[in-house]
Amino acid sequence: MFLSSSSLTKHCWCLRHFSANIKFSSSSSKPRLLNHQDKDCEDFLPWLERKAGVQVSSKVYIGKSAHGRSLFAAEDIRAGECILQVPYNVQVSPDCLLPKVRTLLENEVGNVAKLAVVLLVEQNIGLESEWAPYTSRLPQPGDIHSTIFWSERELEMIRQSSLYQETMKQNAQIERDFSTIKLVLDRFYGIFEGVTLRDFKHAHALVGSRAWGSSKGASLIPLADFLNHQADSEAFVLNDEDMQVSEVIADHDYAAHEEVFISYGKFSNSTLLLEYGFALPYNKHEEVQISIPHHDLLPKMKFEILQGHLFPVTNDANVFKTSGNSFTIKEVKSVEGKGKGLPQSLRAFARVLSCTSHQELEDLTKEAAETDGRLARRPLKDISREIQAHEILLSRFSQLIGEYNASIESLEKICSVPTCENFATRRKMALNLLNGELRVLESASAWLKNYCATLH
Repeated sequence: MFLSSSSLTKHCWCLRHFSANIKFSSSSSKPRLLNHQDKDCEDFLPWLERKAGVQVSSKVYIGKSAHGRSLFAAEDIRAGECILQVPYNVQVSPDCLLPKVRTLLENEVGNVAKLAVVLLVEQNIGLESEWAPYTSRLPQPGDIHSTIFWSERELEMIRQSSLYQETMKQNAQIERDFSTIKLVLDRFYGIFEGVTLRDFKHAHALVGSRAWGSSKGASLIPLADFLNHQADSEAFVLNDEDMQVSEVIADHDYAAHEEVFISYGKFSNSTLLLEYGFALPYNKHEEVQISIPHHDLLPKMKFEILQGHLFPVTNDANVFKTSGNSFTIKEVKSVEGKGKGLPQSLRAFARVLSCTSHQELEDLTKEAAETDGRLARRPLKDISREIQAHEILLSRFSQLIGEYNASIESLEKICSVPTCENFATRRKMALNLLNGELRVLESASAWLKNYCATLH
């Protein structure tokens, strides 16, 4: 997934063999006493600025945090100040591929896979690569905790979540992309020599967790991609087409040596774990993907009604995404509220399921036609059927809550091997994920109980 939080028009390009001969001196290269400084990266910003031919930043330096490499304030930073500006000509995009390779892969794989190939090719070149100072500083295999790297035992910890299946799908897609890419690149002797599926998966994860959207499909932005995520940050990577730079503006004041953050987006723990390899202890953007199993005697008529009424064209941002009988729910903030967090499509689905005769289905569609065609715009006139419909949902939520509680209890009892640091880390991430999704389910259940009680 590529993220872009800018409303500006985006354009990103990169010249494969560009190298600046300009000798550039910036305040970022002046000697300073810096806390947290990563000594292995002291030459990175000077290298980037020489390559760009312009100053990239005098406000930050690369340091070490609890989450790995990050950016820290080199001096006091005020809200609204530009933290860094990275020119397009020192960003890595699919345009960095050799023209013949890019042409052959054009319609075969997506932008993530193409950019992963760029990384692999440059890493294969080694120290002779113009991008070596950048690619050598990227996380190494084993440093990324995306669920695509989890073992079968580790994945069992999140089987209760839809993330389990999403991880399987992602791994399958990566394998397909690798097979396609290898067939193409095997024609170019040496360019992909010795690259394994494991190598490609690692490069794919680097791109998925660090690249930002652009008019070229995606780009890796050196220095900017050292910024870590903070859930309440309002700072993003923005693209300025006129100046041909990507930039980050401080959303609040920072004291010197304080870690600087941006937002990767308003994502659930499921997305954060799959794409970035971390999960927050409390994520206000948490959501749960659920399915409602059903078996009845009127499947054809119910299917037709759902197809015709359940998903009307709408610009309503509060209408959640859904697919078939699978729905995404978010936390319901108050049991006395209107159930925001429970999508209308889910409640409509339950109303259709609760019907036991053709007449009830016809009455349901008639009621919908009297409003705007939506099956869940207003409560059903028949209160007993309205209660029955919501009790279907309540029963499903209660079942899921029981299953989540059992999974969490089992997970809390697991004793990790002291020497297995990865397992302990991923166990904690799994607990963050499951506890967050359980919180969403419990909030929805509480709202449904209250709603049904008010109807009695």
